[in-house]
Amino acid sequence: METMVERGCGLDIGEETVVACLMVGGAGQKVRKEVRTYRTFTADLERMRDWLRAEGCTHVAMESTGPYWVPVYVVLEQAGCFELVVGNAQHMRNVPGRKTDVKDADWVARLLRHGLIRKSFVPGKAFRDLRDLLRYRRGLVEAGSTERNRLLKVLETANIKLACVASDVFGVSGRRMLKALLRGDATPEEMAQLAQGRLRHKRASLELALRGSLDQHHRCMLQMQLQRIERTEEDVKALDAAIDARLEPYRLQHELLMQIPGVEWLVAAVIIAELGVDMTVFPSVRHASAWAGVCPGNNQSGGKAKTAPVRKGNVYLKTALVQAALGAARTGGSYYKNKYFRLRARRGAKRAAVAIAHKLLIAAYHVLSTGTPYMELGELYLDRRNRRAVASNLVHRLKRLGYIVQIAPAVSA
Repeated sequence: METMVERGCGLDIGEETVVACLMVGGAGQKVRKEVRTYRTFTADLERMRDWLRAEGCTHVAMESTGPYWVPVYVVLEQAGCFELVVGNAQHMRNVPGRKTDVKDADWVARLLRHGLIRKSFVPGKAFRDLRDLLRYRRGLVEAGSTERNRLLKVLETANIKLACVASDVFGVSGRRMLKALLRGDATPEEMAQLAQGRLRHKRASLELALRGSLDQHHRCMLQMQLQRIERTEEDVKALDAAIDARLEPYRLQHELLMQIPGVEWLVAAVIIAELGVDMTVFPSVRHASAWAGVCPGNNQSGGKAKTAPVRKGNVYLKTALVQAALGAARTGGSYYKNKYFRLRARRGAKRAAVAIAHKLLIAAYHVLSTGTPYMELGELYLDRRNRRAVASNLVHRLKRLGYIVQIAPAVSA
């Protein structure tokens, strides 16, 4: 095979050690190979970096195995003289046989030498920091949802049917009633009077719902769960402030993204953190869609295309785009709303949501690559593209209902 890299190193990264296999030699020359093992402490990683720099190494390849590759990447990135290649571990598997760390490093070095590793997209440090904050925020939100479900389960165990009457148990009225339940000094009638807004019309039902058998151990669990929920909400607010400060250099891109229907503050921040603002790292919008995992998969055999599941991609970006797609489907006067309901009628709600997420990513790609504001196509865009077919379909449906239809183009004044 053709030699693409004359001085390259393959790394096998573990939790405690890093095995580095350096291969030096041009095409048609005898390859010099040297293997060294380092611990994963920062001082050891810096010695490995200095060794590779002294040997004139130009390329370093590694697998994206869990979080272990990140500190190695950061230390090597600081040198500024290596082209770092992070590959998908599933695409770099060795042939079956005896497996050791040394052989894995040797295999990675050989793949790098012949240019057989597809380089993964790794954004700059500023975007990686923003990623960490947003991903941790998502984890906190999910933990808060889990804790809410636990609290509702305790209420059901005590036969407190508050969730059957109040649409939001954790709203202003719901929290006041929960705290009254914790104190245990109020009757169901008194707690029902704590309702505010439209919930006051349900005070009779609230009195029935708040009459249960709440024991002391129930109050103990409810106290802990409510405190944890409130603490999580405070942490999320603090993270939002930190994220907003990190978004300051990209304020223009963030505001442009929020012009897209369904893309609110958080979704726009996730797009910037996961995708970046420099779209030249992707050869085309199709590559960006495939990387995000919102484009259809390929499954072709014997010249026939078969049904294929959606690609695996960046789960954080994909989830945010699908949530934005559901929001765009509820935006009145939007092209995405019309397209969503057309697709849902034929393909189902889930596939329609992923398809709209794909279109939202295409819009975000062009907004970021050109720096121009988003232009809404309008809810009649699809009808205008094929006026004759739409008119024929409507006439056919009216005739089936027993009407005589004659149509003529409108004459402008």
